[in-house]
Amino acid sequence: MNDAVTGPAISVRGIEKSFQDLHVLRGVDFEVRTGSIFALLGSNGAGKTTLVRILSTLSKADAGTATVHGFDVASEPLKVRESISLTGQFTAVDEILTGRENLALVARLRHQPDPGGVADALLARFRLTDAGRRRAGTYSGGMRRRLDIAMSLVGDPEVIYLDEPTTGLDPEARIEVWNVVKELAGSGRTVLLTTQYLDEAEHLADRIAILHEGRIIANGTLDELKQLLPAAKVEYIEKQPTLEEIFLAITSPSTGSGIAA
Repeated sequence: MNDAVTGPAISVRGIEKSFQDLHVLRGVDFEVRTGSIFALLGSNGAGKTTLVRILSTLSKADAGTATVHGFDVASEPLKVRESISLTGQFTAVDEILTGRENLALVARLRHQPDPGGVADALLARFRLTDAGRRRAGTYSGGMRRRLDIAMSLVGDPEVIYLDEPTTGLDPEARIEVWNVVKELAGSGRTVLLTTQYLDEAEHLADRIAILHEGRIIANGTLDELKQLLPAAKVEYIEKQPTLEEIFLAITSPSTGSGIAA
């Protein structure tokens, strides 16, 4: 990994983005601490993927600023790309190639000195060694997603974007991916996770930001978000609100904006 930079791993200030008359992002602000898992939670169409594309230098913001690993996404896009990896909603593996061939190919494209060694190390890390010489098309959904994430780690990026990584996976495969995400953060990397699954954000994230209608309306730890709702009591037992209850309550039209970052 590269030397750490001072300040947050990701800093977003006033980001706006529109497509003709459709205002997708309306002044988004948040920071992500280095080595943490930050969940960007929102329903379909909330603007999560648009924001990730801006932070990946794949799209330009109409207004606002953002830095990733200390580099400005608008003025230093090459430095940003060297610091990040992006795993999209759909796996990018070549199903004709074996798992090892997929990894070695990416290693060659990223000019790694020992592509085979890189591939073998990542297969071992993601518990895919036994399947490494099988065609990726024979993998289960969870195995393909693990291979996809492994491919994104070639080159040792500091900041990892996972855009709805468990969409379409069965419960067992989702748990496999969750374990991988926790391992990544445990190794010191910063993970920005977008999801529409409330339990996923609740299970994984150090901090959770709720993106609704183009704005961050709540941003905090799970305990901080729970404070947005009064504790409900049944007889003498205090009921803690679930993240789902918090999300639905603060995104309803009659509810005001949430806590600040």
